[in-house]
Amino acid sequence: MIKVTGIRFRPASKIYYFDPDGFILEEGQGVVVETARGLELGFVVIAEKMVKKGDIVSPLRKVIRVATNEDLEKLERNRVKEKEAFSICESKIENHQLEMKLVDVQYAFDESKIVFFFTADGRIDFRDLVKDLAAVFRTRIELRQIGVRDEAKMYGGIGPCGRELCCSTHLCEFVPVSIKMAKTQNLTLNPSKISGICGRLMCCLRYENEYYEEIEEVMPNLGESVLTPDGHGSVVATNAIKKSALVELSDEKVRKEYKVDDVKRFKK
Repeated sequence: MIKVTGIRFRPASKIYYFDPDGFILEEGQGVVVETARGLELGFVVIAEKMVKKGDIVSPLRKVIRVATNEDLEKLERNRVKEKEAFSICESKIENHQLEMKLVDVQYAFDESKIVFFFTADGRIDFRDLVKDLAAVFRTRIELRQIGVRDEAKMYGGIGPCGRELCCSTHLCEFVPVSIKMAKTQNLTLNPSKISGICGRLMCCLRYENEYYEEIEEVMPNLGESVLTPDGHGSVVATNAIKKSALVELSDEKVRKEYKVDDVKRFKK
């Protein structure tokens, strides 16, 4: 087992493990670390944790120092520069008449690189754009194409539920979501009802999917013949939340609701 600390560089972004290297860290504390992008300033979200060696992506980099006031001020200056760079890049995109939409700009903490995130319907030849940006900023430039889910995560917003988007508040990584999950939960397969503002299936379809998959094994099927305390009948509706089935009794021709545990299933 290895002691690590979990650090996040952007809100709701992926958590990366680092060696605390003897520092006593607290949640919310700023730290400077070495990453593949160079020096970065992140914030502690997991002060201390023991993980298996196999769960670590080698090499495990060390925390260089606890962030000073000067470091935090530099981070704020970089945020201001990102807004300026965003405006300049948008102007350059318009000048080059490129079919792309700029979404976000991120400065490396040590200003060794600027990453421009964009969306586009297809591949974009942005070589001339990179040259123009490099001439303006005099540093390494990277343009990275992202998907619509990443775009929604960066922008944020309010979902159909009336709450802030899960992806921009607490989801570190996107997980696969399928139409089968909506079917399992007996949801209306209307794209406008089961899609998020990104246009893709809502991430929250996965939250309760495990429960529905488990309950599906014990719930009777529609039209299935069952034996109830009041006699034989046929299932006309089910309720996974209440764990009940609405049964039309064969003799009385009336419908009654029963708990699944009170219904005996059998095949004709």
